Amino acid sequence: MIRYESRITYLAAGLAALAGFVDAVGYLNLGGYFVSFMSGNTTLFAVGLAGGARSALIAGGLIAVFVIGVISGTLIGHFAGKRRASALLICVATLLAIAAALGMAGHMSLAAIAIALAMGTENAIFADNDDVHIGLTYMTGTLVKMGQRLAGAMLGRARFAWWPYLALWLGLASGAVMGAIVYPLLGLNALWLAALAALLFALLARNTNLNRRSEA
Repeated sequence: MIRYESRITYLAAGLAALAGFVDAVGYLNLGGYFVSFMSGNTTLFAVGLAGGARSALIAGGLIAVFVIGVISGTLIGHFAGKRRASALLICVATLLAIAAALGMAGHMSLAAIAIALAMGTENAIFADNDDVHIGLTYMTGTLVKMGQRLAGAMLGRARFAWWPYLALWLGLASGAVMGAIVYPLLGLNALWLAALAALLFALLARNTNLNRRSEA
């Protein structure tokens, strides 16, 4: 992973928690489909496609919308320059608020589209030359890197290079737990909380330099 100031690590972990919260809410609302974890949707798409099930259409649609979100986020981030993080987080907050409003109006399919767009957009925050170097909504690679760094520590290399990866995973997992707790109480109205959190993160990221440091 790239070595960052502690502030960047904590910001990334917080944004991973936001993604986990939203993904849990979306997963429960959609009955088993993901709004940010596209590896899971890819498996659902493939299984559904093989069996001729409607699930392939739903999972495939979410994947397409997520990619559109990444494209949009990358373009917005490119033109926002140094204000990339705050600009993208304002977009994420807006999309989540739209999703919550659509949910209140009973338009669940449109709400799911807005949520997937938001999660795709969020993944463009930590990018350098349009190449993402901190993934916020997927953890397989993060866990692999953590395991590699733990093995390196056992071999006498950097003792705590694994910590940023653990922080990201813990962020996503804790956010998902909170989303699962809140959803039965609020339904898609839980997304208002996520939108507010995204705005708060936008303020925190306003004066934060997201440039990478050195390879770990």
